[in-house]
Amino acid sequence: MVSDPWRVIANDLRVSYRTGSMVRGMDFLTRVVDAAERAGHHPDVDLRYATVHLTLVTHSAHRLTEADVALANTIAEIAREMQLESLAPPERFDLAIAALDIAAVRPFWQAVLGYNRLDGEARELESTDLVDPTGLLPPVWFQQMDEPRPQRSRMHVDLWVPADEVHQRVQAALEADGQLLTDAHAPSFWVLADPEGNEVCLCTWQNPADG
Repeated sequence: MVSDPWRVIANDLRVSYRTGSMVRGMDFLTRVVDAAERAGHHPDVDLRYATVHLTLVTHSAHRLTEADVALANTIAEIAREMQLESLAPPERFDLAIAALDIAAVRPFWQAVLGYNRLDGEARELESTDLVDPTGLLPPVWFQQMDEPRPQRSRMHVDLWVPADEVHQRVQAALEADGQLLTDAHAPSFWVLADPEGNEVCLCTWQNPADG
């Protein structure tokens, strides 16, 4: 079991802390790096002036493992000792592109974005086709279309959110004049649209059977 305030976002564990200054952030990260070196397992780190954001995933396995959970708990304890305030962690955007012939359109997007292609087990486990080599920009995946759909958007955004926040986010979208197109796949994802029909999927790590 992973300690609060870590959250599962897609295939990652994520957490954010308010440090108040870059110096205090560096002090925190120095302790995190020491713990990571002892564990032989390392987080991705984003150091800002007054905040620190961390992401854990076992890259070699393309999924979360016990090593991620153990290090997350260690980092949570360091943050408690330093009395750091936790913040909502960064969420994750994916770009989904619907295509009739995925093999034909994928090379264009790989070239124009300068992304790397995932194949085989990596593609299945990460549920994405193209990834930014720096790890900073959104992943891209291709959705198979059976027939043209000129009256409907061919691209949409997937937003991965914590499972305990998704219902509030769906309700907020509906109160902002959004449309719920389907919740048939909940709690894995909800498909919503703005008043003009532009679509977004709110996604969690959960499977439909978990609902």
